[in-house]
Amino acid sequence: MPLPDAVPRIRALYGRPRHRPRRIFADRGCGYGFDKCRLFIRVRGITSKIARRGKPHVSGAGRTRRVLGRIFAWLHQFKRLRIRYGIRADLHLVLLQLACSTICLRRVRISF
Repeated sequence: MPLPDAVPRIRALYGRPRHRPRRIFADRGCGYGFDKCRLFIRVRGITSKIARRGKPHVSGAGRTRRVLGRIFAWLHQFKRLRIRYGIRADLHLVLLQLACSTICLRRVRISF
């Protein structure tokens, strides 16, 4: 469980930077739903928002995940982003920005 310890310092408006997060929202399908992971997080003083296996998530994290999945599906309509042919990162970033603006334009046209 090196992930909670690898979180960088979180700067607040006042006081010292926090070394660890206050809460962790995790996916139960990735292995964080096991009791040893919950105990590991609880010992470090972190509140965990991890659903039990077979029960719906209390915090509604599934809704956010569906939104992110939909965004990735929209971006995968553009073949150059789905399969990265280019080597240069700046060209990939430009294509990503162009794809995002095209998606926004399509959404605006549909809404009006």
